[in-house]
Amino acid sequence: MTLGHSELSRRTLLRTSALGLVAAPALAACGTDDGPRLVRQRPNLTHGVAVGDPRSDGALIWARSDRPATLIVETAATESFTDARRFTGPLLTPDTDGTGRVRVAGLPAGSLVHYRVTLEAEDGATSEPLRGVFRTAPTTQSDIRIQWSGDVAGQGYGINPDLGGMTIFATMAARDPHLFLHSGDVVYADVPLQESVTLPDGRIWRNTVTEAKSAVAQTLDQFRGQYAYNLTDQNYRRFNASVAQLVQWDDHETVNNWFPGGTVAADKGYTERSMDTLAARAWQAFHEWMPLDPKEAVDGRLYRKISYGPLLDVFVLDMRAYKDANGANTAPDGKIFGAAQTKWLIDGLRDSRATWKIVAADLPLGVIVPDGKTAFEGPANGAPGAPSGRETEIAQVLSAIKANRVTGVVWLTADVHYTAAHRYSPERAAFTDFDEFWEFVSGPLNAGAFGPNQLDPTFGPEAVFVHAPPAPNTSPLDAAYQHFGEVHIDGRTAELTVNLCDATGAVLFAQRLPAPGR
Repeated sequence: MTLGHSELSRRTLLRTSALGLVAAPALAACGTDDGPRLVRQRPNLTHGVAVGDPRSDGALIWARSDRPATLIVETAATESFTDARRFTGPLLTPDTDGTGRVRVAGLPAGSLVHYRVTLEAEDGATSEPLRGVFRTAPTTQSDIRIQWSGDVAGQGYGINPDLGGMTIFATMAARDPHLFLHSGDVVYADVPLQESVTLPDGRIWRNTVTEAKSAVAQTLDQFRGQYAYNLTDQNYRRFNASVAQLVQWDDHETVNNWFPGGTVAADKGYTERSMDTLAARAWQAFHEWMPLDPKEAVDGRLYRKISYGPLLDVFVLDMRAYKDANGANTAPDGKIFGAAQTKWLIDGLRDSRATWKIVAADLPLGVIVPDGKTAFEGPANGAPGAPSGRETEIAQVLSAIKANRVTGVVWLTADVHYTAAHRYSPERAAFTDFDEFWEFVSGPLNAGAFGPNQLDPTFGPEAVFVHAPPAPNTSPLDAAYQHFGEVHIDGRTAELTVNLCDATGAVLFAQRLPAPGR
């Protein structure tokens, strides 16, 4: 289905309006005129609504209730909700912090879907509704618009009321994406907020602060509070209501630079120093508060493939839960995906029949990301020559892509808090058994800006474009250094275009890639 100009304009207006928001909960009365009046308090949708993991016939709808209530979702082809379909979700209870989701299915492919969410308490009281829109995945060759970025409320920069909150989400919503890839660091559980921050140039950054954001997250409730905080921002809630998302995690959902089996340094203010214990609590909060369903993943894993029509498959990676310990990263082998995920990615790319295969990575491949003076947290280790450490799994995947003659692979990532376009070529590389490919980096969404980092020569990356601040930890007051990326796939020609944008929506760089074989 192709949107006409009037439909596109109306939908854009919907996304940037307050349609997805309602006032505070009210009290509802019930009873009869000849008897005592009973007062029932209506359940309240506390943090907006969100859509995740879309399919050709539907998607997951997420919400949160302030008291036990059943999640009800209605869908329709128009905002009048004529002939609406009703889906009954789970009972939302304190066991999941009031959160839950329901998959709506049986909807037409490639279509704009209007949805309406309400809560129904056991005594019959219902919430005020929240509305939104999303698109189902197409089954025919059609235009696709994707955005991606990461890094929200980091480095002490939270929701600034002076700026109207995290306005980059309003900028993105106005550009009417079909799909958003959230590339990790969706919260900063390890970075408390202060009410004000004095910047090096004397300007003052102000934060809205909650109890959960006043200390590092260690308990399950503190981790839950990180997500609740971000969703107090009206721009973020409106964005969530109007675009389907694919979410992944990185390190700050738990603690900076975490890895399985690690221990938090004694000087970081933690009483619970086991990274595994923190990660287990972070994992639960992430799955409760994000629009994805662990029951739909094998063994609860986070990595998964989303088919988005004949032009696109998206492979969402987890480069955190299976990695080895941060260190010199120069052993004969190493882990960044783990064996099972490596095989899954190789097999999935080989079997994909989509024109384009986007690999959504939560860490860049060739950017050197240090952890202290002698350790590294990403694949790259800064050592020239043959792959070593975690680079060995990257080499395994890249070699398999070449051997299996897979085309149209593009890597998207965030993490390093600047935006860049990297072209990897065997002609410049120490390791040559792979085909040339592109990696595009974007971020942060609302955090300190850094970079650029050095590139590791093993896979021959070239920084074709870089946009980074002149000083480290540049605040979001300088919107030019907050970034998101866009991918446009032309439904007629299958050409893919990547735009790297700043928080105002200005396109800083564009790269066109012809459809494979054309």
